[in-house]
This record gives sequence, C-alpha cells and structure tokens, in this order.
Amino acid sequence: MFRLAHISDIHLGPLPRLTPRELASKRITGYINWHRNRRKRLFGNILESLLADIKSAAPDHVAITGDLVNLGAKAEIAAVADWLPDVGEPDFVSVVPGNHDAYVPGSFKLACRAWRPYMLGDDKPASSAGENLFPFLRVRGQLALIGVSTAHATPPFMASGIFDRRQAHLLSDILRQAEDDGLFRIVLIHHPPVRGATSMHKRMLGIGLFSRVLEKAGAELVLHGHTHLDTLYRLPGRGGDVPVVCVPSASEAPGGNRPASGYNLISVDGGPGAWTSRLERHGLVARSGRFELVHSQEL
Repeated sequence: MFRLAHISDIHLGPLPRLTPRELASKRITGYINWHRNRRKRLFGNILESLLADIKSAAPDHVAITGDLVNLGAKAEIAAVADWLPDVGEPDFVSVVPGNHDAYVPGSFKLACRAWRPYMLGDDKPASSAGENLFPFLRVRGQLALIGVSTAHATPPFMASGIFDRRQAHLLSDILRQAEDDGLFRIVLIHHPPVRGATSMHKRMLGIGLFSRVLEKAGAELVLHGHTHLDTLYRLPGRGGDVPVVCVPSASEAPGGNRPASGYNLISVDGGPGAWTSRLERHGLVARSGRFELVHSQEL
C-alpha cells in the first residue's frame, strides 16, 4: 500500500515588507485584500500543526497543488524555498504552482527557479526551468505522480488558469506510458478541471482539452486546489470515471466561510486492473483545536 498526503493553498505568511515598486502593479489589490481579509484567516501556527499531524501519519509522499505564496514577491518565494524542507526533501515532496505563484509577470519564473528540485521530473535535466518543467512525471512506488501547471499572470481581479495544447499533448503521452508501465496515475493540478467548480474569473481555460485527455488516455485520480474546498467530482475517463479531489487551504482558521485547514490522505493498493484507493480527510476541528479524521470513503 502507498499513502499520499495532499495539501494545497499554503499562502505562506506573513507578508514581507514590499517596496513601492513591487506594489505598483496588481499586487496592490492583493496587498489590500491580505490586510482586510486573508491575514485574519491564515495563521502560521495552524500550518505548523498540520505538518506535525501529517508527519505523525507517516505518508510515503506529499503532494502540494499550488498557491504557496500570496503576491508572488521575491521575498515570499524565497521564504517558501526555506519552508519546503520542513515538509520534506525534494524526493519526498512534489509541487505544482498556482495562480498566486504567478501573480505578476516574472513571478512564475522566479518560483520555478527557487522550487525546481520539488518540481523536477525523474527524466528532466537539472537545468530545466519554467514551462519546460511541466508536465513532469515522478514515479514513487506504484504511483505515477504527474504535475501540470495552470499558473500564469492575470490582470487585477482575475485568478484564472490555463491548460494549453502543448501540455495536453505531453500529458496524454505520459498517461499512456504510465498505464503501460502498470502504474496508478495521479494528476496534480492547481485549478479545478471541472466546469462550474469555481466562478468565471477563477476558472481554468482549457477544461475541454483536459477532459479530452482523460477520455482518451485515462487516469486513476486528479488532485487540485484553488477553491479551498473539500470537494469530490468525477470526470469521464477511458475505462471509467476519474475522481477529482480538492482539499481546503492548509492555513485556514476555523470559523470562516470555507472549511478549516485540512489535508487528504490517499491510500492506494492493488495493481493494474484491480486498483483500490481510499480517501481520508483530516481537518482542524475547532472544539478540540486538533486535526482529526473527519471523513473516509473509497474512491
């Protein structure tokens, strides 16, 4: 059995001091939103408690599906690079970026450069950078972890993502080869590849492309973030429906409009043609102040 922990939307805080030049962009709206809203809901000690609980569960690997920072600032990206070893070594942790990691032009390249060891596919040279990192393939035990990027800079008040034809073509090839190799295929992506899963200004462009890839090549599971919700959808795939699972923000405090901090633990067993997988949702429970198993189901 292989056990994968899934976290997302870290939004590592607090915000660093930003220069007037850094704020003279889309960042000014995000900066105001942070101080008015987000900083009241996201707390570092919650994230530390979540990581401690994950470590006590002793998963075989950790997947992080984007939005590790808030405004894509250089100091934030460097802080995440210092934080990631607290989660684990690059071989133990796989990361895909989110829209906040590409908040303004240039942020995406900085993030890919700083977090490259956690985004590097098994067959990619260490010099790979930017969009050339994605999609990546990492084989861990009987799992094929396939990382896709939907991150790109957007105008103010937009948080959309893009899944393009280049990635669609490569993802299809990876999925087919992984099936031939007898692996349980998990796609990691930030934006939900499901119509209606989020508002128009936050949606993923290229949902149709992604759906066609699943219909033709298949997959066993898709993990995403972005909405900060504990949702489960299913998309048609070759050979059967594919579960599409989201997780709350790893840093969310209780009492808000969205679920409190949580992580998913996915257990995979069996083999080709006879895979079994189980989803356990672990969430921060306000009355106890601890992370507890709040839901469990077969996928």
